[in-house]
Amino acid sequence: MDVEQIRDYCLEKPAVTEGFPFGEETLVFKVAGKIFLLFSLDRGSQFNVKCDPELAVELREQHPEVQPGYHMNKTHWNTVRTDGSLTRKQLCEMIDHSYELVVKSLPKKVRVEMGAPSKLPLQGRL
Repeated sequence: MDVEQIRDYCLEKPAVTEGFPFGEETLVFKVAGKIFLLFSLDRGSQFNVKCDPELAVELREQHPEVQPGYHMNKTHWNTVRTDGSLTRKQLCEMIDHSYELVVKSLPKKVRVEMGAPSKLPLQGRL
């Protein structure tokens, strides 16, 4: 997936906004004001996504394209290279997981206002 495909995929999700709060090199996607994906325009084909800490370790062990989050909390964020052997489905599942983690952390009132279920199940293991 390239940056445009990732952008389109992210913007299809409810309550997602995009912007450049950290400068023109980093495209940031937020849901209800909380970051769930950062795409590095100056570092090539890679993005950062939130991840459950145990799953983050598993993904890093299974896929060389998945590394601890660059300039992020290494426990909760992964950097994912999109120029390797990961499929579109795998990349989308990682994006979905990050989005769901953030939505799940929002107050129930905010989730209801944005049309999300009051209890949002996280995707199964990627």
